[in-house]
Amino acid sequence: MIVLKDILFKVTLESVTGNPGVPVNAIHFDSRKVGLNDVFVALRGTQSDGHAFIKKAVDQGAIAVICEELPDDFVNGVTYVQTSDTAQALAIMASNYYGNPSDNLKLVGITGTNGKTTIATLLYQLFTKAGFKTGLLSTVKVLVAEHEYPATHTTPDSLTINKYLAEMNEAGVEYCFMEVSSHGIHQKRSEGLQFAGGIFSNLTHDHLDYHASFAEYRDVKKSFFDNLPKPAFALSNLDDRNGQVMLQNTKAKKVTYALKSFADYRAQILENQLSGLLLKINDQEVWVKLIGSFNAYNVLAIYAAAELLGLTQLEALQYLSELTSVSGRFQYLISPKKITAIVDYAHTPDALKNVLETINDIRTKNEKLITVVGCGGDRDRTKRPKMGRIAAALSTQVIFTSDNPRTENPEAIIGEIEKGVEPVDYKKILSITSRKQAIKTACQMAEENDIILIAGKGHETYQEINGVRTDFDDFKIVSELLTQLNK
Repeated sequence: MIVLKDILFKVTLESVTGNPGVPVNAIHFDSRKVGLNDVFVALRGTQSDGHAFIKKAVDQGAIAVICEELPDDFVNGVTYVQTSDTAQALAIMASNYYGNPSDNLKLVGITGTNGKTTIATLLYQLFTKAGFKTGLLSTVKVLVAEHEYPATHTTPDSLTINKYLAEMNEAGVEYCFMEVSSHGIHQKRSEGLQFAGGIFSNLTHDHLDYHASFAEYRDVKKSFFDNLPKPAFALSNLDDRNGQVMLQNTKAKKVTYALKSFADYRAQILENQLSGLLLKINDQEVWVKLIGSFNAYNVLAIYAAAELLGLTQLEALQYLSELTSVSGRFQYLISPKKITAIVDYAHTPDALKNVLETINDIRTKNEKLITVVGCGGDRDRTKRPKMGRIAAALSTQVIFTSDNPRTENPEAIIGEIEKGVEPVDYKKILSITSRKQAIKTACQMAEENDIILIAGKGHETYQEINGVRTDFDDFKIVSELLTQLNK
């Protein structure tokens, strides 16, 4: 039996009206899910305020309500708990409810604009290859040892996080690697978790539809490192201009990595080919099956984290060489006609620039580079012209198309992307609203040895238009189209 006062342990309370010793069944922040003897936590969201649903939750059987603002009328038999921050309270309560599962494993959080999924997923791969039971909480999937669940958010809500961590405890998981998004940090979803380490990849233009400014976006990321405990490690990319900022106030052990700066862990790119990278890491050479300088940073972060978590240098290098790319991250195929198609999740200006520069470094310039790219609707509009400018400048031909338009007009989104194109590149661009038709056109334009980049959606297997999701897999579609054209 779980008692209310036990799951309120470490929550900052302002007042308690009623009996804190009542037994409770479950915790919910969605009033529609509340049942008999459940606890309802009233969260203030971007779309709605949970305080407006307190009565509904009580009517459905809530035995306790956690809120920032008490209702005008109390219901007999219901305990009302007032706190200054219900999001923080929910995270701490969720951890208590599930028995503080993060205490029983080595949890590492990865944050930054780009690279989170690759670093987290490949650390999962590496530690699994090393013989450990390992967990993963990522944008692409959730893995409890070998058991897979679909992912819905980069950082799930705190109840879901702790539920998965509790399952990991039951499965004997020793290490867990978790993407920590700026939204998740800002909404306190990672509060109450005991981290063994944190990794900072980089910080570039993204999510300015949610954060008021880039400075706020940076400071939210920084707060994750500020809150790391002293026994943990804080591993930061020193080549990023915000890398040192992340370490300023942390109590954790400060560790750095870089390709260009003096750091604890350094790497040099010796070879960069479509088949992989030859790197020198702290005077040791290793071949990895990942491509591009941006992946050199990811590999270096993975290597450093592996050592910091107890693997030997030899073990870390051995397992690094066995890692395979993540779905939708520079995932490529070569057709029978020797057309290379690359699918990548690049959906920020910096990520798109990195991918295009990587391709241009590898190709001989005798072949065309055809880029298919769009921008998501109901998201940061300021990055659209930047992505248009980058795509046109670094490609032989670019086709602007739909990404996930959501509730926006796809033609209007494309129009905003086009505004960033420099006059010298106007002749390079086409605009095709249908993403499938855009990919088909790129395949028809491509000749032997040409390269097609399809950017923006990566691992996603759907397209969202006006609230409706339909099946759409960039990699599957381009594979089928290139096969058909080769007949």
